[in-house]
Amino acid sequence: MFGLIIDVLDAIVVNARFEEKCKAKGYLKACLTFEVVFTLHLMRTVLAITNELNAAFQKKEQDIANVMLLVGVAKDQLQTLRKEGWNSLIDERFDELYVIPGRSRRRVSEYTVSQHYRVEVFCKIIDWQFQEFNNRFGEVTTDLLLGVACLNPTDSFSNFDIEKILRLADLYPDDFDKYSMVDLRFQLQNYLVDVRDHDKRFSGLRGLGNLSIKLVETKKHGTYPLVFQLVKFALLLPVATATVERVFSAMKLIKTDLQSRMYDEFLSSCLVPYIEKDVFSLIPRSVIMNTFQNMKTRRGEL
Repeated sequence: MFGLIIDVLDAIVVNARFEEKCKAKGYLKACLTFEVVFTLHLMRTVLAITNELNAAFQKKEQDIANVMLLVGVAKDQLQTLRKEGWNSLIDERFDELYVIPGRSRRRVSEYTVSQHYRVEVFCKIIDWQFQEFNNRFGEVTTDLLLGVACLNPTDSFSNFDIEKILRLADLYPDDFDKYSMVDLRFQLQNYLVDVRDHDKRFSGLRGLGNLSIKLVETKKHGTYPLVFQLVKFALLLPVATATVERVFSAMKLIKTDLQSRMYDEFLSSCLVPYIEKDVFSLIPRSVIMNTFQNMKTRRGEL
């Protein structure tokens, strides 16, 4: 869409008001610099590396164990790009001395174009990506997500790992003291053999919600109280879906500057169909129109 963006900025420069013309000229000048084009090519590579991870996090039903593996894959790929991807983005012209924008061409810098783009653009962008990964997936967050994934009953408790679950319990020191941790280890050992190998009522379960219901139905929440407590903690964490993030994103699209005086009830009514598109797409239009028509007396027929 680069060409379309340039065309739109050109049109604004010609037809818009003075203030908008000035902004458009600045944007147009920036877009036509080599540095912006170079950055766009680099970001295309970076975003291609993180695309699968981003898509996995947007799914309503997430496989946290595989998602955390994708985090490691993305970080490894970014590290490889940082070490080995530079040569594919440059050519011999990068050996010239770099001229700092706004300075006389007689006063060039002491480093080359290659050094500028490699240090100030290439490495800096990748380092920003690493920093974002480290901020979002620190040690505590990783232990939390992996611990929750290990409790998931999908595929006959295939992700079950006692050590990772114990690290999850360590994050709740007020609820699991050192004596409880000893008891929890033995409960987890017995629990796994029970629900995976002996009690067939736990086969085919999908998700922590189904697991918690089955534990109560079979009275095993009383047999393994510490395990059940961890399951409840896991259900309280918004790690199973991206619904919360979608709601905030939808709010920005629906409640805009032009529609800023929207009441809460009307905003909620607009958000629900927008977020749950899959459900509302199954409802025939005639049903929606008839429901709307019958809400009150109207002058015209839809």
